[in-house]
Amino acid sequence: MNQKLVEFNKKQRRTFAELPELQAGDVIKVYRKIKEGAKERTQMFQGMVIALRGGQSASRTITVRKVSFGVGVELVLPLNSPQIEKIEFVKRTTARRAKLYFVRDKSVKVLSRKLKEVALKDSRKPKPVVAEVAPEAPVVANEEEKIVE
Repeated sequence: MNQKLVEFNKKQRRTFAELPELQAGDVIKVYRKIKEGAKERTQMFQGMVIALRGGQSASRTITVRKVSFGVGVELVLPLNSPQIEKIEFVKRTTARRAKLYFVRDKSVKVLSRKLKEVALKDSRKPKPVVAEVAPEAPVVANEEEKIVE
């Protein structure tokens, strides 16, 4: 019985190529399919991941939070939901905890100081080498031409 459950979970999971490697503190964009009557549209929600739950199971969930017009909005999304069209990684911040529930009580100004952006190893690009060229000396005509009487 347990083996059947493990196989079912593997079939339900999305491949790792489809999902970015997420951590608490990451800022992501989640594109969700929204059905309104007969119409279907895609809605984007950008926020910070404050919790990851579920580990290796097929029912992994993330909690994404943003502040919209001064009101905190949170989404709890199962990663394998067919509603999720794609997840885009925006930036990574340093987080010392696995669950960032303390973010709910802090203001945006305090959080921007507390959570610093981290440069990813993959995104580091070498600076282009620009050869410095000495400026050309101005062309000066003969001194005799300067003196005009």
